[in-house]
Amino acid sequence: MKTGSSRKERVTNPSVADNDSTTSFDSSMSASASNDHDTAVGILDPQQSSRRREMLALINKMRSTGAQLDLDLPVIAVIGSQSAGKSSLVESVSGITLPRASGTCTRCPTECLLAQSDGPWSCIVSLRLVTDEHGAPLDQPRTVQFGSPIFQKEDVTERIRRAQLAILNPSHDHERYIEGTWDTNTSREISFSSNCVCLHITGKDLEDLSFVDLPGFIVGGEAVDRELVQKLAEAYISKPSCIILLTVACETDFENQSAHRLAEQHDPHGTRTIGVLTKPDRIPKGEEETWIHLLNAELDAVDYFCIKNPASQEIKDGVSWELARTREREFFESTAPWATLDWHHNQKLGTDKLTARLGKSLTNLIVRRLPQLQEELEKLLETTESSIDTLPSPPSSEPVAEILQLVGKFTQAVERQTQGIPSEDGLLQSLRPAQVTFQHAIRITAPDFRPFDKPGPNDVAPTVPIPSFLTNEERDRDSMFEPMDDRKAIYVDDVMAKAQAAVTRELPNNYPFVVTQQLIVNAVSKWGSPADTLFNATAQALRKRLSRISSIVFEHLRERAADTQAWLSRLQIMERNPFTRNDHYFADYREKFLTHYKAVRRQDSNDFIARLDRGESDVDEGFRETLNSAMASIHSLGFHEFAPANLPRLLPPDSCEAAIEIMADVRAYFQVAYKRYIDNVPMTIDYGLVSGMNIDLGKTLYNGLGVGGVEGFERCRRLLEEPEDVSQRRDQLVKRRERLRRAREELLEVFA
Repeated sequence: MKTGSSRKERVTNPSVADNDSTTSFDSSMSASASNDHDTAVGILDPQQSSRRREMLALINKMRSTGAQLDLDLPVIAVIGSQSAGKSSLVESVSGITLPRASGTCTRCPTECLLAQSDGPWSCIVSLRLVTDEHGAPLDQPRTVQFGSPIFQKEDVTERIRRAQLAILNPSHDHERYIEGTWDTNTSREISFSSNCVCLHITGKDLEDLSFVDLPGFIVGGEAVDRELVQKLAEAYISKPSCIILLTVACETDFENQSAHRLAEQHDPHGTRTIGVLTKPDRIPKGEEETWIHLLNAELDAVDYFCIKNPASQEIKDGVSWELARTREREFFESTAPWATLDWHHNQKLGTDKLTARLGKSLTNLIVRRLPQLQEELEKLLETTESSIDTLPSPPSSEPVAEILQLVGKFTQAVERQTQGIPSEDGLLQSLRPAQVTFQHAIRITAPDFRPFDKPGPNDVAPTVPIPSFLTNEERDRDSMFEPMDDRKAIYVDDVMAKAQAAVTRELPNNYPFVVTQQLIVNAVSKWGSPADTLFNATAQALRKRLSRISSIVFEHLRERAADTQAWLSRLQIMERNPFTRNDHYFADYREKFLTHYKAVRRQDSNDFIARLDRGESDVDEGFRETLNSAMASIHSLGFHEFAPANLPRLLPPDSCEAAIEIMADVRAYFQVAYKRYIDNVPMTIDYGLVSGMNIDLGKTLYNGLGVGGVEGFERCRRLLEEPEDVSQRRDQLVKRRERLRRAREELLEVFA
């Protein structure tokens, strides 16, 4: 027989030992077989057997809640290659007979809970379902009883066979397999399953024990089946709280048994593995000593036991469990080299010794894990609750009321934004830069009147200073008009030519209003583009704020935008027909511009008027004294109401006087109209589009969502449906919380 020593070397030689992070859960595993006095906090004392039974029942109850999906629950997992005697081992420990057929017998895990009882022997078969018919994990495992309790051992085999059929045909109702005729040739939908057949066996001659028998590793067969069996075994034995019960057949080379290699991979130090040598009667002659060395832990760190199960013919003959144990004992007492072993190694021979050791190791593990399980449970519950809290609120059971409430909240939120909130991120604050830009764009459309004759092609264009009254009035430099393009200047001789060309039946020195009107229209016709720019900026800001809102709201926004654009177009049309009732304001500006233009025009011939217009009286002491002297002389002549601003009237008549007056009329009206317009356009946009969003918004949403009428309830329910990923996540977390709560209740009963 070939045997390996790699695991033994890792344990005895620290320099080559694996850095295994798994802490040994049973420091006495390797020594417990030789020290009957080593007990786990008294739990193995015969007087406390009921306490031990409660521990095993607790873990089984926690497993039935599905807690094994979240917690590492203590368990004994029986693994071994096909035909390694694994089924016979389970039969020896449990006292029942498993169904046997050609090929692999065990195609799904079989959990056995053995409990000593003073009552009659009984077995309850259940199905523990952890995956659905497609193999996908269930959020909440289910345990369903499979048939009524069994009180005759010979009836268990058929019930287990039927239970396995039910699990291997997941698309059918399991109850159909309890009754009826189902032979060994019944077809199976799947080859293997992670769903379990659970056996709860009670009786007088049983050891309190719990374990799970896993499908044996396949030699040959389909690759997909081999992979499924290995993954199923790894799902159990990879967990630190799993005791690996490794079944090794003595008739096969030790190193060639895949179960041993897999156990070594997940438990490299052998601290949680118990080995079982089966079929000792089939050891080739002369190779017995090699297996004895393995039993003595000379070749492997794993603690090994050896059992003798009934032969195939004995099983066919219906040998009883009691007789099988008697023959096993006789075999080890009478057969070399087993009969010659000392007392210490004799304690590793026989099913009863193995069962006692398994019960002790499992109980030790449970006792050590209980405080840890309680702490892990609390942390998992806290994490799960926190994850649930981060999810959106679940859909209401009153969808219509919730939709109406949501519509109300939304309309209120829109109204708060459109009416203004005291925050730099507010909607109205974001619109202000565009409104300032609009104001400046309108202001610079003012006609560039220059009260001079048009210069020649090679002459320097004369400039006109900004009137002092505008400087004082428009303190924001950006809003003031400073001509930048001499090509757009309008000279006095051009205006005079237009006036004279327009004369029809007018009296001398009278000119048609159409000249003034046309100059006004030329200016206001430029206002459409800045108004459209402001409108588009406002609409874009609203769309950005509503970027995640339904098409119903966007349609409402489009309707409000269309109405607002229509109002803006009407404003444009109205401004092309000069009109004002602000007579005083217009007259004041006309007088100021008229004086300004005359002064600028005469500045070369009369420097005094030019200096007066430039405001030098405020800064030049000498000029102020001259002005005061002139005004005193005029007042002495009886013109007491005469003011410095009237001095330009003393200038001689100008041949272009009519043109200067037209320029003053147009420029004065521009001041009146542009100030009106820079208010009216933002107000129209605000009323029609910004505040206008609130007009019938609730009604529009209500009608657009279709929440009224006989189908309103169902439509509201569909509208409130969560995204599938959120719904699935919530369902998983809620079920996980329920599993953990149920597991905690079971755990608290023990500590209570």
